[in-house]
Amino acid sequence: MSTPKRIFVKGNEAISRGALAAGMKCFFGYPITPQNDIPEFLSQALPDAGGQFVQAESEVAAANMLLGAAGCGIRAMTSSSSPGMSLKQEAISYMAGSELPGVLVNVSRGGPGLGDIGPSQGDYFQSVKGGGHGDYKLLVLAPGTVQEAYDLTIKAFDLAFKYRNPVLVLADAIIGQMKEPVVPWVPENLDPDEGQDWGLQGATNRGPRLLKSLFLDDGALAGQNLKLQAKYQAMQAEVDQELFLTEDAELIVVAFGSIGRIVKSTIRKLRAQGHKVGLVRPITLFPFPSEVLLNLAKEGKRFLTIEHNMGQMVEDVRLSIRTVADSAFHGQLPGNLPTPDDFEEPILKALEG
Repeated sequence: MSTPKRIFVKGNEAISRGALAAGMKCFFGYPITPQNDIPEFLSQALPDAGGQFVQAESEVAAANMLLGAAGCGIRAMTSSSSPGMSLKQEAISYMAGSELPGVLVNVSRGGPGLGDIGPSQGDYFQSVKGGGHGDYKLLVLAPGTVQEAYDLTIKAFDLAFKYRNPVLVLADAIIGQMKEPVVPWVPENLDPDEGQDWGLQGATNRGPRLLKSLFLDDGALAGQNLKLQAKYQAMQAEVDQELFLTEDAELIVVAFGSIGRIVKSTIRKLRAQGHKVGLVRPITLFPFPSEVLLNLAKEGKRFLTIEHNMGQMVEDVRLSIRTVADSAFHGQLPGNLPTPDDFEEPILKALEG
């Protein structure tokens, strides 16, 4: 069957279709709003594509099933929303410690606690700082459009196997539930032997292999952590961001995901009024585009960080530019759906500052 040239789908469906295009063979999930469209769609589409769909008995079980499939070198994914992601953190830490590739999708909702089912960016810290135990990092990708939700899901699988590390796609209820046109595509040259050199597929005609996150011998855990830290440093090569009207801007707004695209509309309006405002939208939240921000700060630009939370990414912005500048902050309260008009006043205030 040929790939359609253009489709009109929700972000959640775009994520699902992107995973299928990337060659996903196993999905393990559990229902929670606002990501339910992902397991609903894949429950039919993945078996039709020759893969395995499992509705687990809990989020904890789904994450550990992902760990098991990853240990076999299989392209596998799980998805959830904020409270469900909290339950997955132990298994995620085990995967990072065992150097296992897997894709996780968080279509985040309001919090803390059960919060609501509306959009929020309150899971930034959990995503980029490591929500489980120990010193580990996830590659974190933040789509700002439904097309990016498709594209970045494909990229997530490639990065997971490139670095043998879990990769998180961090969306929210806006991206997950909105519909936009998507141009599907299928990556070329998927490696049929991917994971065969280290995965656990049976020891016929080879020696045994061991995948583990437990290191009890003297100095072994220190050595493993040094190895992991070197890998996380190598991930800096994957930094990605969108720059919008930054060259002549006096004020740089830093915003990611759905808030980044809403802020862009605000900036277009303010530009028409003569205000020199630009946008940096991080697409990779880890690794973070620190060098890009620092270079802009060295040009004498001022900064405003806008998030759909009470202040999380702003800490990474301030760390990035701390030797040269600082960043003001505006937090959109979770539980409220923002519009471009909501950001005019804080941007103008930062310009005046």
